[in-house]
Amino acid sequence: MLTIKHIPDYLKLIRFDKPIGTLLLLWPTLWALWIASKGMPEIHLIVIFILGVFTMRSAGCVMNDIADKDFDPHVERTKDRPLAAKRITLQEAYAVLVLFIGIAFVLALFLSWKTILLSIPALIIALSYPFAKRYHSLPQAHLGIAFSFGIPMAFMEITGQLPLEAYLIFIMNICWTLIYDTEYAMSDREDDKFINIKSSALLFEKLLGSKDYWIIIVLQIIVILCLITLGIYAHYSTIIWGLTLLTVIILFIYHIQLIKTHDRLKCFKAFLHNNWVGAVIFVGLVIEYAF
Repeated sequence: MLTIKHIPDYLKLIRFDKPIGTLLLLWPTLWALWIASKGMPEIHLIVIFILGVFTMRSAGCVMNDIADKDFDPHVERTKDRPLAAKRITLQEAYAVLVLFIGIAFVLALFLSWKTILLSIPALIIALSYPFAKRYHSLPQAHLGIAFSFGIPMAFMEITGQLPLEAYLIFIMNICWTLIYDTEYAMSDREDDKFINIKSSALLFEKLLGSKDYWIIIVLQIIVILCLITLGIYAHYSTIIWGLTLLTVIILFIYHIQLIKTHDRLKCFKAFLHNNWVGAVIFVGLVIEYAF
């Protein structure tokens, strides 16, 4: 069913050429691995979780294109996707989906049974996300939950339990995902209105109009408060963690300046730039545990 000549299309189907989604999913997973292991995660776990992130993000992208196969041809940004442009068949897309779910299953076999149990709702939530925007106005929060499941899985695998830090960064990451995916949705707002699907960007606009960015600010404050709480609870260095927090705050302020204009390209730039938020927090954790 899968053919060699369509490999470039399969790679586009899983967004291999657009790694931003994988990176945004990877950072919180790495945070969890470092915190749970006190800065000393085993190499094989790092490899398994990185491969798991790539595999699950790929499966999610395929499921998204399958779910949106009737919408994507009518949206400028998505009309050239392989399935929308009919360069591959629906059967091929399903075959790619099954392939990546199969890879994820094999990776899970190297983990404890408790972690495997957590992977089941993670898979269900990830695959159901593309349909959320048809039924409720916060599909970005749905994605936030899906993008956060690597956190409890990492803690469960390393510590055998879910301590306070796991819940804290789980909640924080849902808020962060809601932030950057809303910024992404802001760049798609007119298209979403045209094809009649729901998003947090449309909801926030309905609630506050042109001042919708204030909801993003509130979510950013929650993220910062979670990071402060984590630093206090884990007894992080005032200097190292303080500089980490300051950098995140500066990045958040920059993002607000971008989205305040409601310019489509600037909103998308803010979304992409969130990669640096995840990276800064990770570097802060690595330095914190190294010293």
